[in-house]
Amino acid sequence: MLNFQRLLVIVLAVIVPVSSAAARSGYRRSTVKAPSTATTRHRSTAARDAFQRSQPCPSTGRTSGACPGHLVDHVVPLKRGGADAPSNMQWQTTEQAKAKDKVE
Repeated sequence: MLNFQRLLVIVLAVIVPVSSAAARSGYRRSTVKAPSTATTRHRSTAARDAFQRSQPCPSTGRTSGACPGHLVDHVVPLKRGGADAPSNMQWQTTEQAKAKDKVE
């Protein structure tokens, strides 16, 4: 047990100064960063509404409001550089969306 205590004292003597130096340099071990607004893509409600006006809901035929069993999908995902425009949108069933989400 005495050897373990000596080892612990030696390890702590080495780690504590390194941690202090890291803290002074601005390094933080447990930093969780929120997504940057520069990299976060926001979906445009105007673009979605324009898509729905040009492509009515497959299940109800309505050009506004909810579309049961379907959702609007981006053909080329926003995170892959796809445009948030009606030309990059399509109707997708909820089952297809779940399958696609597993792949992406």
